[in-house]
Amino acid sequence: MPVAKPESCDSRVIAHIDMDCFYVQVEQRKQPQLRGLPTAVVQYNEWKGGALIAVSYEARKFGVKRSMRGEEAKEVCPQIHLVQVPVARGKADLNGYRNAGSEVVSILARRGRCERASIDEVYLDLTDAAETMLAEAPPQHLEAIDEEALKSHILGLNNEDGSDVKENVRNWIHRCNADHRDKLLACGILIVAELRMQVLKETEFTCSAGIAHNKMLAKLASGMNKPAQQTVVPFSSVQGLLNSLPIRKMKQLGGKLGMSLQIDMGVNTVGDLLQFSEEKLQERYGLNTGTWLWNIARGINGEAVEGRLLPKSHGSGKTFPGPRALKTVSAVQHWLNQLCEELSERLCSDLDQNKRIAHTLTLHVRAYKSSDSDSQKKFPSKSCPLRYGTAKIQEDAFNLFQAGLREYIGLYGGKSEGSHYSGWGITSLSVSASKIVPIPSGTCSIAKYFHWQTSSHFSSIQSPENLRMDATHLSPPGNESYSEVNLPEPKIDFSGEESWIEDTIPGLGLQEQKINVWKDEFQSRGHSLAELNEVEVAEENERSSCSYIRDQDERRREAWSYNIDEIDPSVIDELPTEIQDEIQAWLQPRKRPNNIVKRGSTISHYFSPTKKS
Repeated sequence: MPVAKPESCDSRVIAHIDMDCFYVQVEQRKQPQLRGLPTAVVQYNEWKGGALIAVSYEARKFGVKRSMRGEEAKEVCPQIHLVQVPVARGKADLNGYRNAGSEVVSILARRGRCERASIDEVYLDLTDAAETMLAEAPPQHLEAIDEEALKSHILGLNNEDGSDVKENVRNWIHRCNADHRDKLLACGILIVAELRMQVLKETEFTCSAGIAHNKMLAKLASGMNKPAQQTVVPFSSVQGLLNSLPIRKMKQLGGKLGMSLQIDMGVNTVGDLLQFSEEKLQERYGLNTGTWLWNIARGINGEAVEGRLLPKSHGSGKTFPGPRALKTVSAVQHWLNQLCEELSERLCSDLDQNKRIAHTLTLHVRAYKSSDSDSQKKFPSKSCPLRYGTAKIQEDAFNLFQAGLREYIGLYGGKSEGSHYSGWGITSLSVSASKIVPIPSGTCSIAKYFHWQTSSHFSSIQSPENLRMDATHLSPPGNESYSEVNLPEPKIDFSGEESWIEDTIPGLGLQEQKINVWKDEFQSRGHSLAELNEVEVAEENERSSCSYIRDQDERRREAWSYNIDEIDPSVIDELPTEIQDEIQAWLQPRKRPNNIVKRGSTISHYFSPTKKS
């Protein structure tokens, strides 16, 4: 749990923007005739009309819920319109929704530090914008206040005496004797209302918002009044909000920790935590978690808005519930290939649009073993350095699965029956790419980026048997032999959540391994040979004008050398077409009648160590 114990008199202004039935809104923008009508977006699986993943507020009035399937929804609301989510590679394609969410983020980021939390929710730190407004155009001096701002719900504001609600909000914003925190929140009300209207104007999407002094309270408030409304939590109203809030409604308390608080401590609301001292909570749940519980009971949360417009990771996953569980290695490989293809597409798009590159590939699997006494044992997650290129990601993901399956079965009682293995099933697969960082810019940075660093390099983790295995040669589903899984185990250390693979490919010569390593590194960085040619020209000019030329022979002796005729054509064939043309034109002139390559003048020269270790 994050530990934060800042001063309780927090003067930040944080907003949580939550899109209203976002998937439905995206589909209604594509089909305007659906606006105002009961509508739901359903999964591609047609069983019983498909699972509902988003329900419009018009449909909710008839009792339609997300837990229903299409047929159930039609029984409750016969006039409902069911729109199927787009499908690609046998699974839901959410790219349209992601892109629509990016439209909203680009608008919200105009006024403050913006953190994209998911496809349809964003945190905004509006403290600087509020402070600027307070200094230049304080709300208490404004004669006209936008109608949308006057519709705000301010917790603790007494509207039960029959007075005009909007007039009460106006008076609250205009207060001259309010403390600094409330004045900042008043500025936040005006800024968020303006942003929400701008989102509606530019995207046709409505959104709701929570405005408070920290992320925790802002998120709680954003869902209190929907759709297309905003809720404000002044500091004086924090305890009133939390005292009656069910403990399981609080973020991170919906699982085992929340259940323990209810059963072991008798805590049913967040306010119930106030009866325990910080020391008591630490004694029961540990130092960090105990302090975190003590803080949230008082509305304290020091978590900062990270200022992130782009996702921290990319992922693609699919579930296989009940009878659809995957029970053969070939079936798993088929779906891994589909998931990796989508992941590769998103990684390439991120690289092209945002100049970012990911470094870690992770596989998560949920599985069961029907014959195992410890059937709840988790399938181990596996990670390795990420290599760009669909085929490479597919290859590495499949090897991670094989390693995890060996551990899952081998350590916990898997048995084979003849040549066929039965008793395990895969109910969920997901692949993700993380540790995403911007790529350096400029030729100097490029040269540095390709410098050899042993800890960051790797080659294929497959054994020779795996390298020869092809998906088209696997047994058909239902006839998978366990021997196809239990291949000779490559020398891989998969200890821990993010194991790093450092072996070279068995059976390949040293020069071929070096070429493959260069190929992987070159492709993964996304740079063109034109950029590297600039480095070549710069270095040649430098050598011609300084004393480097005197020890050129020594440099040549340290550079890698290889015979061009011995290079596997697949090294070049797997590169993008435009780079293939460049590299072919570059390498062909180097060939000589005696098949000798001039040392120090090939691409390997720029990826060789320049210093002796």
